[in-house]
Amino acid sequence: MNNNIIIKNASQLVTCSGNSAKHGQEMQDLKVIEEGCLVIVDGKIAAVGHEDVLKNYNENEFVVIDASGKAVLPGFVDSHTHFIFGGYREEEFNWRLRGDSYMDIMQRGGGIANTVRDTRKASLKDLKALGLKRLKSMLSFGVTTVEGKSGYGLDYDTELRQLKAMEELKEEQPIDIVATFLGAHAIPSEYKGREEEYIDFICDKVLPEVAKHSLAEFCDVFCEKNVFSIEQSRRLLKKAQQMGFKLKLHADEIVRLGGAELAAELGATSADHLLQASPIGIRALAEKNVVATLLPCTAFSLREHYAPGREMIDSGCAVALATDFNPGSCYTESIPLLLALACLQMKLTIEEAITAITINGAAALNRAEEIGSLDVGKKGDVVILEYPSYKFLPYHLGVSIVEQVIKEGKVVFNKQQ
Repeated sequence: MNNNIIIKNASQLVTCSGNSAKHGQEMQDLKVIEEGCLVIVDGKIAAVGHEDVLKNYNENEFVVIDASGKAVLPGFVDSHTHFIFGGYREEEFNWRLRGDSYMDIMQRGGGIANTVRDTRKASLKDLKALGLKRLKSMLSFGVTTVEGKSGYGLDYDTELRQLKAMEELKEEQPIDIVATFLGAHAIPSEYKGREEEYIDFICDKVLPEVAKHSLAEFCDVFCEKNVFSIEQSRRLLKKAQQMGFKLKLHADEIVRLGGAELAAELGATSADHLLQASPIGIRALAEKNVVATLLPCTAFSLREHYAPGREMIDSGCAVALATDFNPGSCYTESIPLLLALACLQMKLTIEEAITAITINGAAALNRAEEIGSLDVGKKGDVVILEYPSYKFLPYHLGVSIVEQVIKEGKVVFNKQQ
């Protein structure tokens, strides 16, 4: 009975109801039920509504949570992170404060290459221990599903080791992990000047092994000037698509290269970053139903201008929000910071931001039919806030107001315990 839960008297039951991404103005409608009740049976949502939905259930057979004065929402979906890595880059943060750009640091051997050196030294046990600590922190912010990328190995052994760490962590803690292969995150030093050969290596050696052992669901590429070109990205992603991978792109982050257009052309599940996306690229994402995953904490950390979130929504895009948790450009897992920046700097409404971290985050991982909303039949993934309204999420700046987290009908985090 420990995964049978009744939540009643919620001041707001924020359902975010739906089974697909919400586009444009649809993102405003959170479908809130005042004084709402929710029933979870065997880990799945069985009833949603007002008090009358409880009449068919014997409360003595359930864990009953009285959510009076509290808002209840779907578990948050962090759909873009790099949480498996070795080492840290605190010195590079200081360099950026002195005026060095992200690309300047990369060009002199820092950035991703720095983390690659430390991650290659880390054992599977080391990576799992680090990952578990970070997942526990994410859980405290209300995250019940997270995407994790490889990309800090850039070789055969370490890329697989990162993915294996995520695979094993799926069974050892409550957060659902969606794995993405990002072997094309940077050009490793041993392939400097031989970028096409590195793409061949990924396509011929690493991707088949990842596919053989089902270690990742998505394939991603850092499509950027001085990293991987549009043509190289297209070649890799088409090969991945042929092997059964769904697609993501790091697109148009630093230079307007056409990554958004490429994502639309290939039918990617999401295009991410998009600080420099063109108006044509934005329209293409909307037309092809590619989720635009925006990462305002990264722009904040790098002191860059923000992705045009307001314009994207007004153009009919489905926008998701994610932390981009990583050791270099964005070392934070803070959902309240993410939401505040989205509202204050990208001009999203609070309702749009909530949609972006719930049902649209789920859609960015091809899971909108399973998670991301409080609908009958979906996983019982729930966040209970300390306050009576969802509007406190960005308002209480930078502070987690998550009181309890329920994962598939089990309380997995309680701030009071």
